[in-house]
Amino acid sequence: MIQIKFGTDGWRAVIGEDFTFTNVARVAQAAADYWSAHPAAGTEKRVIVGYDRRFLSDQFGRCAAEVLAANDFKVVLTPVPTPTPSVSFAVKHQRAVGGVMITASHNPPIFNGFKLKSDYGGSSDPATCKAVEGFLDRSAVRTRPLAEALREKQVVVADVRPAHYAALKRLVDFKRISKSRLRFAHDALFGVGAGCFEQLLAGTTCKVTTLNGGHDPFFGGINPEPIERNYARSQAFLRRHPHDICLVTDGDADRVGGMDGRGRYISTHQLICLLLRHFIVNRQGRGRVVKALTATSMVDKMCAAYGLVLTETGVGFKYICAEMLKGDVLLGAEESGGIGFRDHIPERDGIAAGLLLLEMLAVERKPVGKLLAALTRQFGPHEFGRIDTHYPLEKRAALMEFLKSRPPSKLLRSPMAEVKSYDGVKFVARDTSWLMLRGSGTEPILRIYAEARSQADVRKLLKLGVSLTREV
Repeated sequence: MIQIKFGTDGWRAVIGEDFTFTNVARVAQAAADYWSAHPAAGTEKRVIVGYDRRFLSDQFGRCAAEVLAANDFKVVLTPVPTPTPSVSFAVKHQRAVGGVMITASHNPPIFNGFKLKSDYGGSSDPATCKAVEGFLDRSAVRTRPLAEALREKQVVVADVRPAHYAALKRLVDFKRISKSRLRFAHDALFGVGAGCFEQLLAGTTCKVTTLNGGHDPFFGGINPEPIERNYARSQAFLRRHPHDICLVTDGDADRVGGMDGRGRYISTHQLICLLLRHFIVNRQGRGRVVKALTATSMVDKMCAAYGLVLTETGVGFKYICAEMLKGDVLLGAEESGGIGFRDHIPERDGIAAGLLLLEMLAVERKPVGKLLAALTRQFGPHEFGRIDTHYPLEKRAALMEFLKSRPPSKLLRSPMAEVKSYDGVKFVARDTSWLMLRGSGTEPILRIYAEARSQADVRKLLKLGVSLTREV
């Protein structure tokens, strides 16, 4: 029996090696035991189960549903591959005790995963995931054949997307979007978001083009991650067929990336800042802003300029979710493209981000390139880079201790201003450029992040980061 550990967002493993029906059933039983022992107040004994487009995801979803049904939970099982935020919304909307999403998000096609959702409609916090791990193999796996559970209505097959989409239309100024005549492209990266904007914007004046929308468990030979190296096909299409903007969603449609209408790359940091400015300037929003440590320092400058309180968290949207649950959060965002919004679920939602970008363009009536240029004029250039390097797990603690105790005196030309060490180690210079080293939760991988005024300086900082790993 393999040891199962929850990482930054759920448990992930290689299909057919560790991600097997036996192990999915073990995790589902542990979740059932946890929810039976610790039901959230005001919830019903119901669990929402969804799945993505990966190989066997529908079968793994049915396996989880069979276990939960055998443990006397009412189960709502999605009939088709479904976006993670739709499942999260259904958990909260239907007052379910929790949710299960079978997805490996942006990971390579050989992986699948098991995400836990809590009653509030967001990722389960680290304490809950640890508690579920503690229930593993405490009791024997119980299972009920799906056909029998369906007959007895212990499992109901129901599409949870319409309620989520209706909520999204209430979240934005949908009437303004409907009349905007915007040309909107969506690169689904072969994931579950394919076709969602065509459904949402049907009957409006918007023209929607879905790119890479086919159901392909191999994701067209890429990883379904919203990063520039995966955009080549769409960039070529957009150069030939210009649009106003192109949104990119990852494999389970909870994270976003983007391009302008001619295929020029828009970073996740730029998207975060565009949306934050839209909330502050156009929507006249107030409240706290929450960002992960690895998100751009332009957010810090924007909050200072507009008098907003900024809260910084560790890496992983579950930490942002915890802040959103405290209330008064205007927007929460992480470097990898996860963005959550006020008056919605405390969850990253790539589809919501797309509609809000359309609302922004409908209000501004300016090309997205001009809006980005205005941000740079106001707050200065912010270039970002990241590399992942192999680093032995057994040496990581010593490296982090060394970095904390012996930080560099300056980053490039700027003296050191601050060292943050609550999730990895982050060095921040007086000119707001920064360098951060942080280990993966479960793998012998060290992530090195940097931000500076130019790509040349980013490369120098990343080189410095690599050299620091050789000091221990």
